[in-house]
Formats: sequence, structure tokens, C-alpha cells
Amino acid sequence: MNSFDISSLNDEQQKALLQTEGAVLVTAGAGSGKTRLLTHRIAFLISKGVDPFNILAITFTNKATREMLERVEKMCDDGDKVWISTFHSMCAKILRMEIERLGYSRSFTIYAEDDSEKVVKEILNEMSLAEDKWKRNVLFHLSNWKNTATTLSEYEEAMHDVVDIKKIVKIMAEYENRLKKNNALDFDDLLIKTLQLFKQNDDVLYKYANRFRYILVDEFQDTNTVQYELLKALASVHGNIFVVGDEDQCIYSWRGANFKNIFMLKKDFPDVKIFKLERNYRSSKSILDRANKLIANNSSRYDKKLWTEKAEGDAPVIYNALDERDEALFVASKIENMLRLGAKPSDFAILMRLNALTRNLEEALLSYNIPHKIYGGFKFYERAEIKNVISYLRLFVNPDDDVAFLRVINFPKRGIGDSAIKKLKDLAGGQSLLKTVLSDELSLDSQLRNKLRSFVETYKFLSDLSIKPDDFVCEVIDKFKLRDAYDFKTEDGLNKIMNLSAFEAGVKEYVKLNENATLSDYLENITLTTDADAIGEEGFVTIATVHAVKGLEFKYVFIIGLEEGIFPISRSNSSDDLEEERRLMYVAVTRAEEKVFLTHCTKRFLYGKTSYQIPSRFCKELGFYDFKPFKISENRDALDGFGFNNSKNNFDFKTQVFENKSQISAKYDVSKYKEMQKVRHPKFGEGVIEKISSDGLVADINFVGFGIKSLMLEIAPLTILED
Repeated sequence: MNSFDISSLNDEQQKALLQTEGAVLVTAGAGSGKTRLLTHRIAFLISKGVDPFNILAITFTNKATREMLERVEKMCDDGDKVWISTFHSMCAKILRMEIERLGYSRSFTIYAEDDSEKVVKEILNEMSLAEDKWKRNVLFHLSNWKNTATTLSEYEEAMHDVVDIKKIVKIMAEYENRLKKNNALDFDDLLIKTLQLFKQNDDVLYKYANRFRYILVDEFQDTNTVQYELLKALASVHGNIFVVGDEDQCIYSWRGANFKNIFMLKKDFPDVKIFKLERNYRSSKSILDRANKLIANNSSRYDKKLWTEKAEGDAPVIYNALDERDEALFVASKIENMLRLGAKPSDFAILMRLNALTRNLEEALLSYNIPHKIYGGFKFYERAEIKNVISYLRLFVNPDDDVAFLRVINFPKRGIGDSAIKKLKDLAGGQSLLKTVLSDELSLDSQLRNKLRSFVETYKFLSDLSIKPDDFVCEVIDKFKLRDAYDFKTEDGLNKIMNLSAFEAGVKEYVKLNENATLSDYLENITLTTDADAIGEEGFVTIATVHAVKGLEFKYVFIIGLEEGIFPISRSNSSDDLEEERRLMYVAVTRAEEKVFLTHCTKRFLYGKTSYQIPSRFCKELGFYDFKPFKISENRDALDGFGFNNSKNNFDFKTQVFENKSQISAKYDVSKYKEMQKVRHPKFGEGVIEKISSDGLVADINFVGFGIKSLMLEIAPLTILED
């Protein structure tokens, strides 16, 4: 099975794959088969006798990790022995084995963003500092500092001109002390503590650098300073590092990503071999032509131009909507028409720069009963009832976790208020709060001891159990009576109880797939799970920000909100910011396989007011409108034509929405609908048609509990009710 045939790769892919020794940089354009190249390279190395144990492959999402692992396992024996993971998962795994060198225990907790916020809020409260003034500042500088790979004093010196930096650094130092006391790390710590471990312990660094004879990295342009330093350290013994990246798709500078690491590689590895992948296997020629035209406006990039042997395909469509409601209606009607012609919901993605644009889209898709999911919103593991369970579980893995303890000690209600918490903190001294309440020598008044008795007895009973993680989770939910905290007679309460059952099912599925996994393994898995891991599910139209769909592909892509100040976003003032916005647009366009739809509005209600809009400069750069962005005038007349020279592109709304009108009308008779008729909608229930437009195509329907909705009768899923 380990015999290997490279003939399925194109010439450039083969050249890169055969360069097995030394540093290799592959600049791979969107859809150019980089994942295929990486998996084939792993299989090729194994076919040449390399032990899978000596290969490390780094990806940026858990989904990409799973896909790569599945491919490698199919291609060669012992493929499951290759270490394939995200940066954060790799570092967490190393730290679980080595973190005692840094003064932590291996049972450390990984704090999510809201856990970190709670620690900062607690410190601010103790220092009598206003949360609304300080919290965002402190959290920004915490992440910014940890992504620079410097000491706190070095960071303070570098930021000396920032207002209140001394006090901010003092808060940051206390934050670090609290996390260490709680035996906890935040997301950024997973990277920085691993780098610190390597720098302070030569033997630990040598252990891993010597093990990994071959290192492969996907999405290299998204690495930050710490990640780049980690890669350099791991490649310090053998020097065989193979990175695949595309500076044209670097869209995460706001979280520390630095596409210039691509250029740094040439400096740190002078003999690096460079290959370009320009053949695209994803998109049609017409899509690539537009994308190439767009990204050519950026200067900080290697010169490359995507090409394909695929057909010309349908030309991208641009649509000028009257307002955000018309924009949503255009998108919904297009999707509905294509679904009727045989497309699947999962073929579609609706992408935007800002999450704030989703409301009208969701309403339009609901109106036409089109199944969809919005990503980037409220996640399952962020729901209060789920976070409560997770906090209980964390206490059994890490008894030093005060954040988890404070979340659950009065849930369900035990009468433990602020005064009782203060008393416990005073008694604890330097000990954790959980260990304090478990202590038999605790000197508490009888009233507080009685309030804590049930919690203490239940915790001790569960601690003595030796059962599988999925059974243990069920026991925790049952013995702490977490379901009883919700009223099953209310819709909200019933939903929470059902979510607890869904959580139990999720643990069972995880344990089934990972037989030897511990409770700690499970908690780490869900903590490191990202929203991107679920995008593109079968049966649903995807609605997401462009950032969320990086690395994914869809047959049909709608990119909405293409207006100055929205995309590119208004804070893009510098040339670097604008180039990143352009890269983001390039990523959006190149997600599409067959067709791209672009929309912008004449006016839009956003942030509490209606404003007339100017089409994004990217419309022109994609080859649609010939205009120069200008400041919006308060005088509507000054906006006529938006300065377009190519007026034929600025077409009428109804003409575009109903371009297949004759075909649809012949198939779907709307004359059966009458005013004052009763109808039923699958989402909105029963309603009465109050008004039908003069052309008979649109009806205003008053639904009980929902009010009036304007729906297109040709595609609205309505049932006429008999009187």
C-alpha cells in the first residue's frame, strides 16, 4: 500500500513534492491543490522509508486536520501515526507532557475568551477601576503582547507612548499571576508557553526538534510571530521544513498573522527552494479572470496569476439593490430558483464583511422556507446551560480552577451570595476555593456549611467514580440536579434541558470515536473547536463572514454589502489595511466554483440610521463599474448614477429578480391568490392577504403573531385555506 504514484499531480506540484530535503516554500494560489500536495508529500515520504512518527503536519482548523488525516490514512499504512494537528492542539499536547518545567501541573485548564474576561473584571473590581474604560484595553494588550513573543517589561518599553501603559501592564501581570494560581492557560498561552518551554529547556526542544525530521505547514501566510518562532525552533535540528501559503489570502493581521513570514523564511533559510502553484482546480475561468484583476492592485505579493483548464463558465453577476430588503429578496429569489432547478442548499454561501448584515437575509430565507445556518453567531458551547456543565467538569480535572468554581457554586441556587464568596476567599488564602470548601478543617459558620454540604458531598462522591467520560458527564448532570434548574413547562426551559441532552450525546459520540480519551481530552477538544469546523453542513445554505469560510468552497457564492465603508470597512485607512481588505475580497470571490453574485445597495439602514451608499471600489477593480470613490453628499441628487460611466450595469431591481419570470409564471399560477384570502406559511403560520401588487406578483400578508410580511407569490411556500 506504501508504493506511491505521483502521476496524479501536475508538473509544478511534482517538482515541489520531489524536493524532500531542506526548506521549501510553495506559494499556492486559491484552489491550486495545496492540500492534495501536502497529503501526497506525506505519503511520498512514507513510501521512501520515512517513519510516520518523524513527520509533523500543521493546519489551521480542526476540520482541515481531520480531512488531511483521513486522506493520509487512505493513502498509506501507518498514516495515523503522523502528527497532524493545529498549532494550538500541537502546543496543548506538548504542554500536557512538559508543562511541569514551567511550574504548572499537567491538568491545567484552557480558558476561553469569556473566562479570561472574568479574571480581568475581577482584577479591575479589586483595583476600583471602571470596567467600561479598562477591560477592552487590557484584553487587547494582553493578546497583542503574547503575539509579540516579548517579555512584559520589553512590551511596556515598546509601548511607552501608550496612555496608562504602566497601569495596563500592572493589570496584565496580575492576570498572569491569577492564571498560574488557577493552573490555567488562555489560548495565546498555548503558543507562548510552548515557545517559553523551548527557550528555557534545551533538552525539551531537542527532544521534539530531533523527532520531527520533516515539518509541513499549511496556510503559512496566517502564522503570527510566535508560531513562526515555534516552527524555526522545531526545524532547528533537521532543517526540513515545507510550507505552503498564499500572501494573497492573508486576512488575519488583526489577530497577529503576518504574511511577511513568507519573506522572512527566505532570510532565515537562505537556501530555501521556491515553487509557484498557479493552476486552479476550483473556479471557472470567468471567476478567475475577475479575481486576478482584483488582486493585481496589491503591491505586497509575489507575482502570480491563477489559470484553469475549466470552462469559461457563467460571468459573475452584479446587482444594485434599492436597499437591504431588496438585496435580501434578490438573494433569496435567486437561491429559490436554483433550488428548483436541482441545486442543493449546501451548494450556496452568502458572504459578507460584517455580521450586522445578516438580519434581513435570515428573514428573506425564512419567508421562502430555505434552510440555512448563520455562522459566527451564538455557539452551542457558549450557551449558559452548557458552560455550567463544562465548568463542573473542569473542577474534576483541575481543582485549582477558581473561575469554574465561582460559576457553579451557586448553580443550581444554594444561597451562596457575594458575602459568602468573600468569606470563602478570605479563608482560602493562597489555596483554591474548591480545595478550601472540601477541607475538613474549614472553620465556617453552620449556616454557610449547610449551604455547601450538598455540593461537597456530591463532588466527593463523583470524584471516587471510575467510569468512562460519557457516563461520568451523565452522572454530573444527574447528581448535581442540573436539569431541575430549568422549568420544562416553558419553551426556554425545555430548550435548555434539550441542550443538556445534546451535550451528553456529543460526549458519547466523542468517546465512541476516541476509545481511550479522558475527560481532560474531551474538554480540551471542545475548547479548541472553532465555528469554522461546522461550516458547509449538508442541507443548509451557509451565511457567514468571509473570515469564517477561509479554505472552503461552494458552487455558488453571493457576496453582499459591497459598499464603501462596509467592504472595504471604514477603518481601512492605511495602504496596508486596504490591501488586507482586498485580500479578503479575493478570498470571497475564489470560494466560488461556478458562479458569483455581487450586491450593493443604493441606501442602507445600519447602526441606527439610513444612509445613501457608494459602491465598493472593489466593484471597479473586478471589472464592473468605472467610478472613483467620493464622499457621500447629503443631497440625494448628487448621488444619481453614483458616478458610473458604465450605466448599463446599474439595472432595475424587478428586471433582475424576475429575469426568468415568463418561465416561472407559466409553471406557477399566481392568479389563484386573492385579497382577504386566508393562507398558511410553514414558518409564520396562518395569515390573511391584505394587499396584492398591481402586477399580481407580491402580497402583503398579515400573519398572527408576526405582523405584515411582503412575499413574492411565485415562490412563497403558501397554502390557501378554505373558509
